[in-house]
Amino acid sequence: MSAGRRLMFVVNNPAFFMSHRVPVALAAQRAGYDVHVATMDGPAVADIQALGMTHHAIPMTRSGKHPLQELGTLLALVRLFRRVRPDVVHLVTIKPVLYGGIAARLARVRGMVAAISGLGFVFLSNSLKMRLVRSVVARLYRIALGHPNSRVIFQNANDRDLLKSLGAVRDAQVVMIRGAGVDLDAYRALPEPPAPPVVVTMVARLLRDKGVQEFVQAAGLLRQRGLPVTMQLVGGVDAGNPASATQSEVDAWQRDGAVQALGERSDVAALYAASHIAVLPSYREGLPKSLIEAAACARAVVTTDVPGCRDAIEAGETGLLVPVRDAQALADAIARLAEDPALRQAMGVAGRALAEREFNIERVASIHVALYDALSA
Repeated sequence: MSAGRRLMFVVNNPAFFMSHRVPVALAAQRAGYDVHVATMDGPAVADIQALGMTHHAIPMTRSGKHPLQELGTLLALVRLFRRVRPDVVHLVTIKPVLYGGIAARLARVRGMVAAISGLGFVFLSNSLKMRLVRSVVARLYRIALGHPNSRVIFQNANDRDLLKSLGAVRDAQVVMIRGAGVDLDAYRALPEPPAPPVVVTMVARLLRDKGVQEFVQAAGLLRQRGLPVTMQLVGGVDAGNPASATQSEVDAWQRDGAVQALGERSDVAALYAASHIAVLPSYREGLPKSLIEAAACARAVVTTDVPGCRDAIEAGETGLLVPVRDAQALADAIARLAEDPALRQAMGVAGRALAEREFNIERVASIHVALYDALSA
């Protein structure tokens, strides 16, 4: 049905495409789409090409501080769309959505899918500078999402309502999909390991707005209580991000001994299998992949009562919600689950059921392919 149609993903970085979008791209390929991927350059480009997908390198910076470079990204996308002539473009994360959406209109691409996986720190801060940036970004969203034949995928209701209030999306465009999906065969529900100690795992880039500082503080509070827990941080320092912890901070946490910093890992399913509780004290998310994976692995969750995080759990059933930026509340919730194995395990079972119902990657991929078909018909 889709034979000969050309689909192009635009993502900031090739490693993110490989970790978050490959199952959807493979489903489109199986449905007959010729799949192209436009990202910055990077080691994972070879992995994309090995899947039989055509890769296009585009200039894209991590920051948005140099207007001429930003304009260069936009013009590169216009030229690419005009040359390759995709039937549908699928734009993922903030810059690809903003620049790719404008470029798709300028290049008259037939159909556009924009995936809003969180609105970023521009919508977190209330400083005067950020309020000014926000007014510019709001205008860009209105232009980028104004494509007449388009769908906008939201992972949580807050992001949808915010962009609707800015006049950036129409009701007819909105599609709600809770997260990027998870492979239920790769992330299996296994029995908890023996306890004590109760192993508590946070999987995230080590950014302040992921709540990494609160996690470390909660670890100190739990150690003071003498609770037999092992607090694990899984994720890397992100040197290009101003909100990142520094390597010297991570080294200091390690020396202090309240947390174990395991660095970046690719064996997240095995780490959850060896854990009892998954934690993410983030300040705001689209819909966090780490919590979807924890649910699939039947692990109880402690996370913050903020957009995205609260959408990844069923509060009181698959996990506990705590106030944002509150290390004491975080420590109390972890202690509650650590000391109540029956509650923890019941939440894990409910989490797996939630994953099977909402997060199954096969379901998520089939919804995407149906969108591509409708937009390219």
